[in-house]
Amino acid sequence: MPDDRRPSRHTQAVWAGEQRAFQDRATQVPVVHSVSFGYDDVDDWRAVAVGEAEGHIYGRNTNPTVQVFEEKLRVLEGAEAATSFATGMAAISDTLLALLSPGDRVVSVKDTYGGTTRVLSHHLQRFGVNVTLCDTLDHAAIERAIDDGLSLLYLESPTSPTCKVLDLERLARRATASGAIVVVDNTFATPINQHPLELGADLVVHSATKYLGGHADALGGVLAGRAELVERVFRYREVDGAALHPEAAYLLLRGMKTLGLRVERQNASAMRIARHLREHPAVASVYYPGLEEHPNFDVAARQMPGGFGGMLAFELRGGFAAVERVLPRLRYAHRAANLGAVETVVAPPRTGSHVELTAAERAALGIPEALVRYSCGIEDVHDLIDDLDQALAEGDGAEPRMAD
Repeated sequence: MPDDRRPSRHTQAVWAGEQRAFQDRATQVPVVHSVSFGYDDVDDWRAVAVGEAEGHIYGRNTNPTVQVFEEKLRVLEGAEAATSFATGMAAISDTLLALLSPGDRVVSVKDTYGGTTRVLSHHLQRFGVNVTLCDTLDHAAIERAIDDGLSLLYLESPTSPTCKVLDLERLARRATASGAIVVVDNTFATPINQHPLELGADLVVHSATKYLGGHADALGGVLAGRAELVERVFRYREVDGAALHPEAAYLLLRGMKTLGLRVERQNASAMRIARHLREHPAVASVYYPGLEEHPNFDVAARQMPGGFGGMLAFELRGGFAAVERVLPRLRYAHRAANLGAVETVVAPPRTGSHVELTAAERAALGIPEALVRYSCGIEDVHDLIDDLDQALAEGDGAEPRMAD
């Protein structure tokens, strides 16, 4: 008898989009660099151009390599359709610009990625879109804002950089009842840990640069969800021109094959590190959804069945001077504006995720200047904990020596 059981997302990360014959029987997805695709028959050409037949016309619109990446993400998110972009911010910006018009109203939260906050609080309002940003953990206030009328609800959970958790099902249900489109940024959680479409979202967006690719060597963004909405955004993107390059699509595809393994390891490491740091005398606060004392821990436990993620943040005692002292001492961490890679990456919001904002704006969002965002890699967790301990230890400020 055939096995009708749906394969796990770990298996889908390897096989989705790739269970078909490629050119010359290649077992790996070929990278197609061609900008244009030729047709001898004009009628065939036209049929592809107007969407009556499958095929490709021009690289800014679609590409065979990129198409496989989109299909893999579509399957992982359980979506009707997916489309890709040159970067994560292109995915977010194009989605909002394609779906909103002057006079529309967006409801979101104050804790979103810094670039997203910039688009919501500055750029959209320049085009006559009304934006309301609510306190992230005040679900009643968000619901009141929804009840005042809206066109689109934009959520991010866990949030960047303080890892707050929103009850996606509760808020999506309220917004859907009001006739709004619900968009969720699932970058931090990944499709391994959280499934926003199953919780009521219409669209899910990722910075594929982060966990999906996982190797910090390819930029990309992707949107998945209801076919009609994805089509609207795709039509905007193909004219806007923010197309994903086929070489980047190949690198992202290669990275996604180990997504399940990487995220499992990062989930476990982040939990152990969070529990260790909350007991450390140099640490004032730890932000991680898997800690029982974390706000909305019960929500995270319910809506993140795969795990609590590889991202955490911690606030150092001693202000930003402590950040300046500790970060250079870390042996096994890149000090860089990235996350979700196989290597551990650290950054203060002041120079990373929220560099676009002023200190006052960060303070208003509840982001301390002494906060460190810590993206766990796949290193041995004992080495990471030892590294943190030696960096946090009071010393003479001498340059730390790399371990032998």
